[in-house]
Amino acid sequence: MSAFDELLAYQRQTEALGQIAGRLGWDQETMMPRGAAAQRGEEMAAMEAVLHARRCAPQVADLLAKAEAGPEAAGAVGGAHLREIRRGFERASKVPEALAMRIARVTSEAQGKWAEARAADDVAAFLPVLREVVALKREEGQALANGGDTYDAMLSDYEPGTSGAEVAAIFDAMRPRLVALRAAVLERPVPAGVRGTFDEAAQMDLAVQLAGAFGYDMARGRVDKAVHPFSSGSGSDVRITTRTNPADPFNCFYSTIHEVGHAAYEQNIRADLALSVLGRGVSMGVHESQSRIYENQLGRSRAFTGWLFGQMRARFGDFGVADADAFYAAVNRVADGYIRTEADEVQYNLHIMLRFDLERALMAGDLQVDDLEAAWNDRFAADFGYAVDKPSNGCLQDVHWSVGLFGYFPTYALGNVYAGCLNAALRQAVPDLDMQLAQGDTSGATGWLREAVQQHGAIHKPRDLIAAASGMAPSEAPLLAYLEAKFGDLYGL
Repeated sequence: MSAFDELLAYQRQTEALGQIAGRLGWDQETMMPRGAAAQRGEEMAAMEAVLHARRCAPQVADLLAKAEAGPEAAGAVGGAHLREIRRGFERASKVPEALAMRIARVTSEAQGKWAEARAADDVAAFLPVLREVVALKREEGQALANGGDTYDAMLSDYEPGTSGAEVAAIFDAMRPRLVALRAAVLERPVPAGVRGTFDEAAQMDLAVQLAGAFGYDMARGRVDKAVHPFSSGSGSDVRITTRTNPADPFNCFYSTIHEVGHAAYEQNIRADLALSVLGRGVSMGVHESQSRIYENQLGRSRAFTGWLFGQMRARFGDFGVADADAFYAAVNRVADGYIRTEADEVQYNLHIMLRFDLERALMAGDLQVDDLEAAWNDRFAADFGYAVDKPSNGCLQDVHWSVGLFGYFPTYALGNVYAGCLNAALRQAVPDLDMQLAQGDTSGATGWLREAVQQHGAIHKPRDLIAAASGMAPSEAPLLAYLEAKFGDLYGL
């Protein structure tokens, strides 16, 4: 066995253990009894200790050095394997095992405390553990940065090769046109929404149908309910969650389509890359490009909503929307709201910019945890023009900070930017796309995305992958043009 083959065999076991740890996280949000939180924290810490030790073991360093001098390093796939293993080894080597274990334990416990605080609208109950999470993540970021920018080091976990300054430049370019579009749209009458009560079991039935319509393989996945929808796993075991609200079926349906975008990416990666460092999405920005294009450019298109209107009428009868055109307007209505995951396409990125600026300030030490609620509320009022009414609609609405995902939020907006580029290319590649979507058939779109993006896993670097798939360097221009055309048409601008 060559050093390269030995390294991949070793890495395969590490990846398998990582999947087990991920399954513990899935169970925590879906099935785990509430009283098991402390024990689960210990279990997660123990798994992290094993994984950390494997990722920075001297054996990895030795095999990497030998493999990087071997013939496999010259190949595209072999070189990518070595690049990603090297990146993971160097990262793990910078973080002390005791710190990695403590982060795993504390964030596991913090997740439960966040859920309780959110349900009770009690920020004060969450602040002590959030202070601990922020301190631990700042310590980790400083170790990773090794004298460089702490936030950049954390961002690289989710979007390798991108800095906070580069993200800020993209956001600065987007903000004026988004604010102008938002202002113009909100001057127009708000389209009517759906009315009535929507049976939650029937919502879940249609959600499962939608998952299948977008190519989710239920033989290798499942759909469950959770407080915060998410996707978990890769390869042959990729699970998603959604949530239901009797008064708002779109929350369930579009959360499901969004998570299917993530899950399809993982399910469609080449089988020969399974349980390797290349057998997963290359970055969260690319991951979000899949979930956002599934949810928005496809799922909220005029063509697909025409089909979905018929499906909903068949299940729920009259729900106060007269026809397919009115339904399209209802699905895409732009209105005031607090919740990021429920935000329309025009305002969504403004929610992300708020979080990006706040978490960057937290990691720099410019914002203290005790001042977070006031900072959030002030920024929200400045950006959206009205006050936050309760913490669960404000700084307690997202799970991310409780589980230590600092650097994650900007990838949502980067995903929208990437999706804009991909959508422009997809429309050229599949000229009859709208005819297909009007029949509930997404296979032309999802097939193109599978071949252009998903199958490659992490072989290519994020921006290189998007550029190769879309035929253009990643830019916010296609996204902004799409939004202005779509909502200009909807609102007669």
